[in-house]
Amino acid sequence: MRLIVAYIIGLVFGTGIAISGMANPAKVLNFFDVAGSWDPSLAFVMGGALAVAALGYRFVLRRPGPVLDTRFHLPGLKLIDARLVGGSAVFGIGWGIAGFCPGGALPALGTGRWEVFAFTAALVTGILLAHFIQSLGARRGRASA
Repeated sequence: MRLIVAYIIGLVFGTGIAISGMANPAKVLNFFDVAGSWDPSLAFVMGGALAVAALGYRFVLRRPGPVLDTRFHLPGLKLIDARLVGGSAVFGIGWGIAGFCPGGALPALGTGRWEVFAFTAALVTGILLAHFIQSLGARRGRASA
């Protein structure tokens, strides 16, 4: 049942990305081009998503627990540290260069365009590299203790 629900949620998300045009990197890049062919539609998509998420969180978190899990999995840290800022910067730079973010790239894989596959490969490589670097730091921390 969890896989079916995850599939439906992914289908709704991917459909929303496609309908809003966020799978088109040119549309996203035009949002960042404030001195040229600026397209504000990304701000409206983000604003709509934020409103839906805010209402959803208020409704869902009033429940005693999730329907398909034993507990809610919410972030526990509220600290703004170098990892968070650095990761956000890398995300923003990559989004500004490529015109894709992970949420828009995955549904865009269905277009078959090589640019989407190149971005997704770079995304997966970056995730694996970050995990590798993090595990090296953890090993060094254990070795010096």
